[in-house]
Amino acid sequence: MALNSAVTTSFDPDGFLCDPAQWSHEWTEDLARQDGLPALGPEHWQVLANLREHYRRYGAVPSLGQVCWLHGMDRHCMTDLFPSPREAWRLAGLPNPGEQAKAYI
Repeated sequence: MALNSAVTTSFDPDGFLCDPAQWSHEWTEDLARQDGLPALGPEHWQVLANLREHYRRYGAVPSLGQVCWLHGMDRHCMTDLFPSPREAWRLAGLPNPGEQAKAYI
């Protein structure tokens, strides 16, 4: 997968970013466009930041409602803003969560 950024970004076979350190706002906007999503607004960025922070702290996938609830958002924020929780996880630039986690994200 090629993005329009100057940095070469590598993905695993499931489309997840191999190196979370390569994540950037520009990269995320490019990927969202390629995936056919509308422009990302403040609520999208808040959810992505929440996912990244939870992963940084705990090294795991949070429950969908938890991401929204802990940050004062409607408990359906993930499904209202993204086509799937998997897409949000991917846009947050987080590594492949593994087969078990992909079953519920």
